[in-house]
Amino acid sequence: MVGKSQIKLIKSLQQKKIRIQQKLFVVEGKKTLQELVSSNLEVFGLFSTDVDFVSKNEHTCELITMADLKKMSSLATPNGYLGVFRIPEPKEVLYDDWIVALDFIQDPGNLGTIIRLCDWFGIKNIVCTTNTVDCYNPKVLQATMGSITRVNLAYLDVSEFLKNTHLPIYGAFMDGASVYETELPKKGIIVMGNEANGVSDSILNAISEKITIPQYGEKTTESLNVATATAILLNEIRRS
Repeated sequence: MVGKSQIKLIKSLQQKKIRIQQKLFVVEGKKTLQELVSSNLEVFGLFSTDVDFVSKNEHTCELITMADLKKMSSLATPNGYLGVFRIPEPKEVLYDDWIVALDFIQDPGNLGTIIRLCDWFGIKNIVCTTNTVDCYNPKVLQATMGSITRVNLAYLDVSEFLKNTHLPIYGAFMDGASVYETELPKKGIIVMGNEANGVSDSILNAISEKITIPQYGEKTTESLNVATATAILLNEIRRS
């Protein structure tokens, strides 16, 4: 039976500062949980209301009631599966392929989708400004659908990182050169800016070339969502 102190700890991991202190994070959902369990991440605890899942899991998994799961969960309607994992040590950022640099991405769904896109397009490294939403935020993890285990994220001073790189740096802007007419190299860095304000001034100075996704529709149409724009740009990077 899951104890009150255990429930309290797991619930508290919804807060970034507690995740950092405890070096633990929570993930929910059967598919995502299975992805993480089969990865190299260290399992801290698994909990489920599903008897078959508990009995067939290779790791120790505790059968719990829906009432207890609701006390732990960050979801309005828990789906029956919750896992706690240790946050891995940061890995070195490799320069052998394209790198995605994120400047103050705030929406968890956007970050989660970008991580999933990088996994799809085989981009192994993402560098994030320290004010970008935490990749272990439950909503981010939900949106990654398990891709968090296959993409390396580093939170650092992106401005300094860009100044010290030998790779060409491209930034996504509204007024850049058309990505469809730009000859992209085999390796480089693509910078995606904040949802509301775009790329910050401190990072802007390090960018080699501004690129854009041309607009063919009405000029009154809102700019593309950052995750959608990332998908189009990564497609062009791989296509070229």
